Amino acid sequence: MDTLAPFVLLSPLAGFLVNALFGRRLPRPVVGWIGAGSVGIAFIFSLNLLLQLLTGAKPLDQTYFTWWQSGDFSVPFNLYVDQLSTLMILVITGVGFLIHVYSIGYMREDPGYSRFFAYMNLFVLSMLVLVLAGNLVWLIIGWAGVGLSSYLLISFWYERPSAVLAGRKAFVMNTIGDVGMIFAAFLIFLNLRVMDYRGLFERLHQLPKGGTVITAICLLLLVGAVAKSAQLPLHTWLPDAMEGPTPVSALIHAATMVTAGVYLVARMHMLYDWAPVAAATVAVVGGVTALFAATIGTSQIDIKRILAYSTMSQIGYMFLAVGLGAYAAGMFHFMTHAFFKALLFMAAGNVIHAFHDDQDIRHMGNLRAGLPITFWTFLIGTLSISGFPLLAGFFSKDEIIRAALNAAGGEFWLGVLALVTAGLTAYYMFRLFFIAFGWEWLTHDDRHLHEAPPVQTVPIVILATGAVVGGYIPIAAFLSPVFGNPAEVGIGAFLGLAALSVLAALLGFSIAYLLHARRPELAVAWRTRLGPIHTLVEHKYYVDELYDRVFVQPALALARFLNGVIETRVIDGAVNGLASFTLVEAREFRLIQTGRVRSYALWTLGGAIGVVLIVAGFLGYLPWRLGG
Repeated sequence: MDTLAPFVLLSPLAGFLVNALFGRRLPRPVVGWIGAGSVGIAFIFSLNLLLQLLTGAKPLDQTYFTWWQSGDFSVPFNLYVDQLSTLMILVITGVGFLIHVYSIGYMREDPGYSRFFAYMNLFVLSMLVLVLAGNLVWLIIGWAGVGLSSYLLISFWYERPSAVLAGRKAFVMNTIGDVGMIFAAFLIFLNLRVMDYRGLFERLHQLPKGGTVITAICLLLLVGAVAKSAQLPLHTWLPDAMEGPTPVSALIHAATMVTAGVYLVARMHMLYDWAPVAAATVAVVGGVTALFAATIGTSQIDIKRILAYSTMSQIGYMFLAVGLGAYAAGMFHFMTHAFFKALLFMAAGNVIHAFHDDQDIRHMGNLRAGLPITFWTFLIGTLSISGFPLLAGFFSKDEIIRAALNAAGGEFWLGVLALVTAGLTAYYMFRLFFIAFGWEWLTHDDRHLHEAPPVQTVPIVILATGAVVGGYIPIAAFLSPVFGNPAEVGIGAFLGLAALSVLAALLGFSIAYLLHARRPELAVAWRTRLGPIHTLVEHKYYVDELYDRVFVQPALALARFLNGVIETRVIDGAVNGLASFTLVEAREFRLIQTGRVRSYALWTLGGAIGVVLIVAGFLGYLPWRLGG
């Protein structure tokens, strides 16, 4: 296992270096398959690690070299391979490989083809470093690498001002989270004198349970998790990230970046078990974010933005689970979400291509005849995310709702929020499906829509299969060595809570069918009737406007003041004043330059006498000095 683990990292690293250094000189098919193949090879190595764990191998914590050593501060390069990190790398490389293959077709005409695949490989490499790191320093390095990669990919089409602004916004938001992570690492080292996971978990109990220090550490880690996973209040970058190419959206939203925060809390679960207040905060943030994003998704008209808010809501479910201590349930939903969300984004990309980059769902409809594979796979993804019985999303989401509703105290109300969110999810996803794909299937279509090529349809068919059968993978049993065995649930409780979640989903579906398929005029009437509420939701609760008013505009005003007053009048004034003073003094000394040798000799003699007097004074030979 110790020899296999590094190759999971080395494979995408090699793909990145080849495409970054030589991609422009290579044929496009070679560039694409190097990018995809490097991730596919990493997936094969990940499968080998899985096989070894399943056949009884012990988790790996292997140090390969020491990167930094100073006193008792040591930073080894060690990889930590257990069931949790193996699940993560399987999803990252498996789903990531399918997204890379899809990108070969989707980006085939783009002039930045080799640059795109280099960035994508860098993204996967950074995420793998993040989840395989065995200490906090390399975790933060991978964390920062993911942020850099997301910036490069979101602003990939840099000729578009909106893409540049979106990339900058993502970078700033993620930097806020990075600062929280770094402060958490400082606190851990100052109090426990350790940076590696094994030492951290062994020394954790030196801190008082629920004390100020452990709570502060967990809350600072949560700042990083919230920023990376686009949870309230650091969520505003995620919808704008749709400015990047659709495969980027699939990679960020499904398999990599936004799930990093969930992984962080799950990896540090021993810390959060030791800090109940911080754990409860994680659950509250997740539950509120899930409902908040779902309400916004009900009113959007951009197909990718609807899916973006859907991602934000589903990540909220995962935060709710890990905050309640249902870590296996949160990671289970992470896996199923990777299947159906990557599927939904890639199918949406096929639709966007068919409509010549138009993303407004109101301009679409009746896609069954022209895009049959995309139509049926998108329907499967919609059913899965909505919690349709026996599909993957039904099982994973139901476990989270059950954990919340069975929780003691105030967490029960988070379960109610999760149940309401389930109904809203079904509503906005079927609203999207009925409007964009249509429900009255035409036998003849003059638009001449064509299905995407196999390189784009085969990956979404594979993901659709995962969205159907992924719920039957025994994730809880696989993760039991990390989180312990989950609590047993009676068949009666299981069926009762499953019935509640199915009822919520059916209610959402029924409303969507009534308003957007059966009687669309009712949707117009309800929008008018709701008035200010619909406007509030449509404008995303004006959070962007609030941040602009509170942070951006004051920062710009301060910058204008510093540029217009401090820079020009104070700094430039001081420099220009010194220059003017030098010029005035230079004019005075210029009078000495008479061109007469006798005058120069007199000044030289006077200077020499002055030097002699000064030296004599220091040596104590002057009478006044002797008298002293």
